[in-house]
Amino acid sequence: MLVEVDKFTFPVDFAIPEMQEDIFHDMIEESVEVFMDDSSVFGNSFDNCLNNLDKMLQRRKDPNLVLNWEKCHFMVKEGIVLGHKVSGAGLEVDKAKIDVISKLSPPTNVKGIRSFLGHAGFYRRFIKDFSKITRPLTKLLEKETPFEFNDECHKAFNSFKEKLMCTPVIMS
Repeated sequence: MLVEVDKFTFPVDFAIPEMQEDIFHDMIEESVEVFMDDSSVFGNSFDNCLNNLDKMLQRRKDPNLVLNWEKCHFMVKEGIVLGHKVSGAGLEVDKAKIDVISKLSPPTNVKGIRSFLGHAGFYRRFIKDFSKITRPLTKLLEKETPFEFNDECHKAFNSFKEKLMCTPVIMS
């Protein structure tokens, strides 16, 4: 979990992801964000964030949730959460992920297209006209469509990679 306080972050990781949304249902979007076994606790001030963190930690006692202390970090100014770099500057794509994607070869079959689009969808919020760019690739997933990775598909694939490598920071 990542606790964000203005320019400070506090990552904490839970061992049981299924329970988090039930336990923190009234805190979600107000002071906690949940994804799988990761969470972000935040506040509009340092004290407010510490209070929210305390509330979250108290709630994890009742169902006996265990924290993975090796994945917990407190008082850091930036961190990587779900493939995004979170800092006082805002939210941006993790450069290590960009390097991996920039070296990808074009998919050679429908399974490869599904895999690529699944991973690419993670970056949807960073890329303007994402759906338009990836449309030639999604067409290959339609029933009864033969797999022909043509020039239009190559252009879409390479355009996506280029856009990802020059993606701007999203301010939080």
